[in-house]
Amino acid sequence: MMKTSILKPILFFSFLFFIHISFSQQQKPNIIFIMSDDMGYADLSSFGRKDYQTPNLDKLAAQGVKFMNAYAAAPVCTPTRVAFMTGRYPARHKVGIHEPLDWTTNDSLIGLTPEVPSIATLLKQSGYKTYLVGKWHLGFQKEFNPLNNGYDYFFGFHGGAIDFISHNGPKGKPDLYENFNPVKRQGYITDIWADKAIEIINNSGPEPFFLAVMFNAPHWPWQGPGDPAYHDTMPFTQGGSPKIYAAMMKSMDDAIGSIVKAVDDKKLSQNTLIIFTNDNGGERFSDNGPYKARKMNLWEGGIRVPAIARWPAKLKENIISNQVIHTMDWTATILSAGGAVADPRYPLDGIDIIPYITGNKKEIERTIYWRISERRDHKAMRDGNWKYIRDEKGDEYLLNLASDPYEKVNVKDSEKTIFENMKKKYALWEASVLKPLPLQAN
Repeated sequence: MMKTSILKPILFFSFLFFIHISFSQQQKPNIIFIMSDDMGYADLSSFGRKDYQTPNLDKLAAQGVKFMNAYAAAPVCTPTRVAFMTGRYPARHKVGIHEPLDWTTNDSLIGLTPEVPSIATLLKQSGYKTYLVGKWHLGFQKEFNPLNNGYDYFFGFHGGAIDFISHNGPKGKPDLYENFNPVKRQGYITDIWADKAIEIINNSGPEPFFLAVMFNAPHWPWQGPGDPAYHDTMPFTQGGSPKIYAAMMKSMDDAIGSIVKAVDDKKLSQNTLIIFTNDNGGERFSDNGPYKARKMNLWEGGIRVPAIARWPAKLKENIISNQVIHTMDWTATILSAGGAVADPRYPLDGIDIIPYITGNKKEIERTIYWRISERRDHKAMRDGNWKYIRDEKGDEYLLNLASDPYEKVNVKDSEKTIFENMKKKYALWEASVLKPLPLQAN
């Protein structure tokens, strides 16, 4: 009898603890982070595109927050993805100074490692199931696989681009994997990503999940649904047309619409944070809106990106935010929403932006730094409304983005104090990150 009387309260409190853990996990939001690849700032119809429509992403923007001043951490994919995965400037990491990782012997030895805890690792420690679908581009070898960087499941490709039809890389080698294993699938790759994401959502259990859906659309090779595969001898950067680009964008918009519908159909929408953004400025056939230049530049057209967030439990509908944000802020925001804590040895370079878009805090001025050196020698920083940039010729500019958002008027001579102060701040930041790789011939 004594043993039974002791056992009953132990079982009772164990049951209460289990209920508490289960309840607390249920209160954490599911998080879906969607990133497109090489899309221009104005490639969504809600951001200005005129020759085709993106109704699903436009609807998502209307259901939440549309960000007008969002930036990528870099003007090219690998560094931006490093920034998102780690929440830190890409130049703080060896893989982040590769712009981007290329299909070469030397670059195959580089990749993201668990030395710096990734967003997936930190969320996993906070009780999340973690998934990545689509583009990785953070290492080709098994040791750099997403599964070694905090993800429970990976379905995607390792390189910077993949044929949308054959699923081969640019050198004709198959590059489609499930976890560590090569796999084969039939179909248009954008649809395959959507189907896999929907499968994950439909099979989700009581624990919260973090799902990163990394579309490679509309990155080259430019192929719409039904187009033929590229021949092994045809460079991925050739071909394409505005019509094909539109088909790629509409296909991705449909895919994202089906992913959001899966969330809504499973009645998960209220407490699911969905974020959509892009990794850098647009390429050929892209619309960068009124902004100067494109991918591989630190002018606004190379780093300004569209961004959207929907979270009905926290965010009102039809909000337009002018808060300046950048890639690392998404990391900080997601970790905060998921109750995850960054490793103090590797402090985040971003902030939780939720208070600034709910009205709990006033919008603030930001100081953000960029550098690209391996493929094009540019340096830039934004400090409030001021922007400093040094181009590949060594010419320097001071721009007032409030009065000159299109970067036409260089005021470095009339605002010498601001110009010199920004150069000093930039030099201090650059001294705090890794030295750049030598400039390569394009």
